[in-house]
Amino acid sequence: MSPRVVAWLAWSMWALSVTLTALSLLLLVLTLSHPDVDIFDYPVESTLIAASCSTVGALIASRRPENPVGWIFCALGLAAGIRHFAAEYAIYALFAVPGSLPFGEALAWITSWIRVPYFSLFVYIALVFPNGRLPTGRWRWVTWLTAIVVVVGTILVAFSRGATRGLGPIDNPLGIEGAPGLVRVVESLVFVLGILAGASLFARLRNATPVERQQIKWFAYAITVTGSGAILTYSVGEVVGISWVRIIGYVFVMVGLVGIPTSVGIAIFKYRLYNIDRIVNRTLVYASLTALLLAVYFAAIVLLQRIFVLLTGEKSTLAVVASTLVIAGLFTPLRRRIQSFIDRRFYRRKYDTRKTLEAFSAQLRNETDLEALSEDLVGAVRETMQPAHVSLWLRPETAPKKGLRTDQP
Repeated sequence: MSPRVVAWLAWSMWALSVTLTALSLLLLVLTLSHPDVDIFDYPVESTLIAASCSTVGALIASRRPENPVGWIFCALGLAAGIRHFAAEYAIYALFAVPGSLPFGEALAWITSWIRVPYFSLFVYIALVFPNGRLPTGRWRWVTWLTAIVVVVGTILVAFSRGATRGLGPIDNPLGIEGAPGLVRVVESLVFVLGILAGASLFARLRNATPVERQQIKWFAYAITVTGSGAILTYSVGEVVGISWVRIIGYVFVMVGLVGIPTSVGIAIFKYRLYNIDRIVNRTLVYASLTALLLAVYFAAIVLLQRIFVLLTGEKSTLAVVASTLVIAGLFTPLRRRIQSFIDRRFYRRKYDTRKTLEAFSAQLRNETDLEALSEDLVGAVRETMQPAHVSLWLRPETAPKKGLRTDQP
């Protein structure tokens, strides 16, 4: 296809995804006017994925049409838009205002099975990112197995009985009586395939070029943020029963859902403009610092409250004030210690390089012997850059040019 046709196709998929998302939000607003009706469980997630994935996909596909990553993102954004629209349409047509819109059951049926190919697209992204090719030919069986799971799983889910995921009380309209419920089995298979696809990134790292390594770091960073948020929301938050833990985890998930396509776009187009190692470093530092300070804060509140109860017989707001002051005093020293620990543990080479340069800077300020200074300079270059050979050439002093004054400072 010509570049013009390619761009038209990519942006047409984007326009369709955005239009379906806008109609979905309109139906959601209309449904909210009926407070007794259950709404779709994933409106925010679907909106973010449809908008971000279709936009990034259109940009990549129109500029790098030979890379299938862009087309997969276009399909992913379109699938998210279709799923969201079908769900909101079915809820409005069947429950909010029954009979107001036709084909409500048909849209509910589409919602029941479209999530199988929808989630499988994430598997293909992990398999072919960033250059659009598999790491090696050995991973071809994963692509074929994923295709089989998508086709067979979609058919099985489309005719399985049971409630439609995300639509509350709506059952699958075409569920066959007596057919086994295989929805969880199919979803588990897709999840296992996703783990295999994630392992392909590690296999790709072994033979990756420096450019590909930098690109994979962006993608892995976004996946880590999303996975951390999911663990906080659906595992830690549910176990400990603390609402703010689930809220923080949910925010991480939302940021990650937008961050995955954004990181892919940066990795393919602008990876040299941003230092991903610095971003990862700061994330490790401030995530660890936040978790530690929160633990100290709540531990201090509990301890001080018990002390006040023992002394005065009642609780006091001074415990909160004192805990806040403790956190304020610990912030800077803890940040420095955590930063030093992470630099030594995960960025040892850069840490040693920085220390060497700091020592050389101090020596440079105090050294007056040119020969000793030359040896220090060669040693600093050798330790930081580790070249095969180091030599220092000093330009000999030349006579001043004729006509120039030599008595100027």
